Amino acid sequence: MELDKLLTAAADYGFPMLVSCYLLVRMESKIDKLSANIDALTRVIAAAK
Repeated sequence: MELDKLLTAAADYGFPMLVSCYLLVRMESKIDKLSANIDALTRVIAAAK
């Protein structure tokens, strides 16, 4: 009985976990670029004051 619940949970949550991991891997470089641009913008704003 316990094994059935475990397999059902893996089937239910496996796909969303797989999609989430895929999207995180795909978006990682974009997030890094965004972070670098935010840092650069912060420096420009600080220098303008």
